[in-house]
Amino acid sequence: MGGFRVTYATLSADDAELNAAYDAAARAVRNDFGAAHALRIGGEDRSAATFATRSPIDTGVEIGRFAVATADDVDDAVRTARAAQPAWAGLPWQERCDVLDRAADVISERAVRDGAALSWENGKTRLEAIGEVEETADLIRYCTHAMRSHDGFEVPMERFTETEITADVMRPYGVWAVIGPFNYPHALTGGPAGAALTAGNTVVIKPSEIGSYAAHLVRAAFVDAGVPPGAVNLLTGGPAVGAALVDHPGLDGLTFTGSCGTGTAIRRAFSAAYPKPVICEMGGKNPVIVGASADLDLAVEGTVRSALGFAGQKCSAASRAFVHESVHDEFVARLVERTAAIPAIGPLDEGGFLSPVIDDAALRRFDEAVAGARSGGAVLVGGDRLTDGARAAGNFVEPTIVAVPDASPIWTTELFVPLLAVRAVSSLDDAIARANALPYGLTAGMFADDDGEVDRFLDRIEAGVVYVNRAAGATTGAWPGVQPFGGWKASGTAGTLAGGPYYLEQYLREQSRTRVVR
Repeated sequence: MGGFRVTYATLSADDAELNAAYDAAARAVRNDFGAAHALRIGGEDRSAATFATRSPIDTGVEIGRFAVATADDVDDAVRTARAAQPAWAGLPWQERCDVLDRAADVISERAVRDGAALSWENGKTRLEAIGEVEETADLIRYCTHAMRSHDGFEVPMERFTETEITADVMRPYGVWAVIGPFNYPHALTGGPAGAALTAGNTVVIKPSEIGSYAAHLVRAAFVDAGVPPGAVNLLTGGPAVGAALVDHPGLDGLTFTGSCGTGTAIRRAFSAAYPKPVICEMGGKNPVIVGASADLDLAVEGTVRSALGFAGQKCSAASRAFVHESVHDEFVARLVERTAAIPAIGPLDEGGFLSPVIDDAALRRFDEAVAGARSGGAVLVGGDRLTDGARAAGNFVEPTIVAVPDASPIWTTELFVPLLAVRAVSSLDDAIARANALPYGLTAGMFADDDGEVDRFLDRIEAGVVYVNRAAGATTGAWPGVQPFGGWKASGTAGTLAGGPYYLEQYLREQSRTRVVR
């Protein structure tokens, strides 16, 4: 598209060819919606009872009817992955990397069309949606890069005698499950699946119900690139399918993205019999700190993009802002003005920033949070549903800024709606203490021009991903190989970050080998 590449740092889509291609794709994929989609178990397309999903942009648009996997389907998918694993792991790692690089290229080639489908499915703007598809490709590429950088993870070791040959190697676990979220159904199924496959594992994917269409697109890209169908299986359905997968004794590892409560329960259940690797990314309640020395225009722009982009439905979205008292009033005035000026342009349209919330449950969370703010504090801007014009057909609400007392649950509850709470603080120490007080530790951002304050923030903030003075997003916008992504404390279990130099090793286990030569 004229050399125009979309990432999460892309602030505007000013490429005419890209926009024309997206508009055409949005019309084309709309015509494909409403079809039935089977389970994908090996080379078999297996039909079953179905559930339907609808677009949050226009709830009259049915995305598709997706098969509901049974316990027998789960068992068959795991058995199929088990049967395919020796041959896949037996490929030289260089050949596996070549196949997965082709998969990444296929995903990139389909980024505009698959991005348009993603916009319809979960309400992302064109930039967010295309960016997510491209992120999927780069997550896979970064894993193959890591495998090559470590020369397949085989290291000669010291010897006691000349007759010994000793080595340390990393080997796949076997069959790996990936349970994905609605908000990043392309990247957070395709990325972990790509890591597991790179390592030599085979995969069973179970997406969120909203995100099932994206998961089919991801699996198709893997298979079209040459991954054996039995190595990447796809099950759709609700929580019962996920529970059956977690409980299946034939799984060797699992990656989950979702809420802290569900992730904690999965971790306990999955390792009930014996310890098995579980990688969970479990959300956040992410703070922005605005220091006395901050560039307020920069701080406002970064905060708005982070808190209100994709209707606040990113695990990394900013939801708490702590502003030094000397600049608080001016910052809030500018923040309110900037929020009020967000145009009511939907995600399918050029220049759109406004996304819908995903479903009725999200609408109720928004309404309840706003009611709580009004009764115990103040709604500074926004607070209502959008029911006029084109927005009336979808789940649209106003971007909202509130001021509430410290006892309000708005400060502590992950809401996943476009609502930001703001308060004044007396010092940087006060801001950092408040930022760290919650059990979450996913992302955090700061705006300040004082190097000493920035260094104190970086040294003391308890979060896996941190940003300073970032207009593209105060707490959002990680990218593979650039800003690895993952959480501390209740926000993550792994201690290493996706898209970073240590991520792939989690899908491998270490083996010490000694051979005595006679």
